[in-house]
Amino acid sequence: MMKHERSKMIWYVLAGGAAGVVNGFFGGGGGQVLVPLLAGKCGLDQRKAFATSVAVIAPLCALSAGIYWARGQLELMLALPYLVGGLIGGYVGGRVFKKLPMMWLRRGFALLILYGGLRALL
Repeated sequence: MMKHERSKMIWYVLAGGAAGVVNGFFGGGGGQVLVPLLAGKCGLDQRKAFATSVAVIAPLCALSAGIYWARGQLELMLALPYLVGGLIGGYVGGRVFKKLPMMWLRRGFALLILYGGLRALL
């Protein structure tokens, strides 16, 4: 493996690790860390960074949920309606994703990060 490829691989592992830590601490939100790292340090274009983040975050969320469930901290019956809505929303979002201009995707992502930050502070 060449030095440049090895450096890129290190950034991939660090980005995944950061997303995993955030998911583990907060039960989600790793994509907020992962997308900027994938786009900035790992060199993916923004659209691929969003899509790749989903592929990384899904198993991380499953792992975090499993740990919370094993510790008795997961109310599965309360989560089911959100899961149904999330599956529908994920399908619709995935279909619309490729049609939206990148500028609107970035703005929407930024607004979600700002909203989450404000909710955490208040």
